[in-house]
Amino acid sequence: MQRFPGEVQAVLERAGWTEGRSVADAAAEAIRTVCAQTAADGSRYVPFPAAEQALTEFAGLYVDQDGPGVALRRRPFAVDPTMVPPSAATLAAFGRALGVAVFPLGIEGVDDAVLAIDEHGRVFALDAGGEWFLGDDVDRALTTLVTGAAPPRVHDDGTW
Repeated sequence: MQRFPGEVQAVLERAGWTEGRSVADAAAEAIRTVCAQTAADGSRYVPFPAAEQALTEFAGLYVDQDGPGVALRRRPFAVDPTMVPPSAATLAAFGRALGVAVFPLGIEGVDDAVLAIDEHGRVFALDAGGEWFLGDDVDRALTTLVTGAAPPRVHDDGTW
């Protein structure tokens, strides 16, 4: 059985992903880089296994897409936490709403949204319009991003 739907797998492969891909050194360097940042309020990123695993496999993928999706416009995205604008305080507040820590994964669009993962491996997008649940794991989140499926909005109480 294929891990991703055919269209999604093809897009990811064009971006450089292959089954079993490991960019552990690049992922570790990206994690060190973002963890060195401190927000004005003192917030800092702290990595956890789900973030480390996701970045070890997918860090450095830049998906260049634009056009209609199944529900929303398909936008480019990058799995690269070093591209995330300084947002440690914002992600810390979002993590408090969820009740778990979150870590930056990358961006969607041209700094339109921050992609983040929580300790359970769930992936979210945070943009000017709110917070969105992209999937229970990285695979589902990537499928949502590639296909332009409509993600549910995360409510103020951390549910969706």
